[in-house]
Amino acid sequence: MPVAVVLGMQWGDEGKGKIIDLLSQEADIVARYQGGHNAGHTICFDDKEFVLHLIPSGIFHEGKLCVIGNGVVIDPSALAEEMEDLNQAGIDLKNRLVLSDRANIILPYHSVSDRSREKEGKFQKIGTTGRGIGPSYSDKIARIGIRACDFLDENRLREQFHVNYQEKKKILKHLYDLELPDFDSMFRDLLSFRKMILEYIGDTQSLLQKAIAENKKILCEGAQGTMLDVDHGTYPFVTSSSSTAGGACTGLGIPPTKIDRVVGVIKAYTTRVGEGPFPTELHDGDGQMLRDEGHEFGATTGRPRRCGWFDAVVARHAIGINGIDALVLTKIDVLDKFEIIKVCTGYKHKGNVYEKMPADLDCLQNCEPVYTEYEGWMANTVGVTVYDELPEKARQYIESLGKLLGTQFLMISTGPQRNYTIHNGTLF
Repeated sequence: MPVAVVLGMQWGDEGKGKIIDLLSQEADIVARYQGGHNAGHTICFDDKEFVLHLIPSGIFHEGKLCVIGNGVVIDPSALAEEMEDLNQAGIDLKNRLVLSDRANIILPYHSVSDRSREKEGKFQKIGTTGRGIGPSYSDKIARIGIRACDFLDENRLREQFHVNYQEKKKILKHLYDLELPDFDSMFRDLLSFRKMILEYIGDTQSLLQKAIAENKKILCEGAQGTMLDVDHGTYPFVTSSSSTAGGACTGLGIPPTKIDRVVGVIKAYTTRVGEGPFPTELHDGDGQMLRDEGHEFGATTGRPRRCGWFDAVVARHAIGINGIDALVLTKIDVLDKFEIIKVCTGYKHKGNVYEKMPADLDCLQNCEPVYTEYEGWMANTVGVTVYDELPEKARQYIESLGKLLGTQFLMISTGPQRNYTIHNGTLF
């Protein structure tokens, strides 16, 4: 049963796009299981850079079927724009993309609510992208969401949308003194995407279960990262879905007994975007150097990412929560110019040292990282494809991380290009 989950181990932005793009060569199906167009996977294809927000990263490989699972929330406008960009690049989506008929739809009032809440001073600022992902998931859990399958019956869709519209109109007026556009214009906009949705929707649960029975190779693609998981991340500064391995089961309808490999993608340092605790964050020249050398700006928002040293507490937490059995290390080349490199192995707080991830926000926000220092290699690693050709101190750093985490590296990325990669094995 060749089913693998590939996910991020930090706060997202680990470079999963390139890795999933590479690993897709081994798969028959690539299936995205959670998140919305708040996630961005950057792919270099034909000397051009693409940022995919909803469509799985395997779309650039001919013959691969790409699935958007029921755990994803979909903005029809964003999906249409992404599809158009791919079509213009010569990527044919016909018979290669399937959208779950159970996926929830992001509607205009979701993004209005999201942006307004973030701006309103009396609510806790999370640092969302303002694209309506959280409010859409809220409606899903409240059992009032509109799903892709609801587009099959226009009259029923109108009734559902009208009920929700009336409720959202009152809420937005009361909380933010905002007026929604009139119902008819919003419904016409929604209907403009009906043909596209109906062309691509399908019963993806049955599709994937059939593929498993036929022994096809399935790569389950996560978005964001473990530390943004709504249950296991730095709550409440998290995303609104299950970005851990368990989310692949609920977000695709794949039984947990059918998953036989979980691969974690992690940077050689740490970043995060938005609000929330970040124990190893650097506010000095080293932090700025990481940002500059790593081009650390959000693929979706363009926001500068917060940067810090590698955090082994976060990494061990991700390994335990996800059952990760192989690692992929990215952006080792970003550390090429550092004389000293640090790794956090624990958190000091109020006389205690935590080697496991605490739930307490006070601890995470006010702890002192316990660091181990390593000598930098001060040599170029960009484009290295053979492990033994890395500088000795770079190999020592990588091997030290492997020992700290008790897990070995399947791949090591030495730059953004596909071929800038060291391979130590295969996915399946």
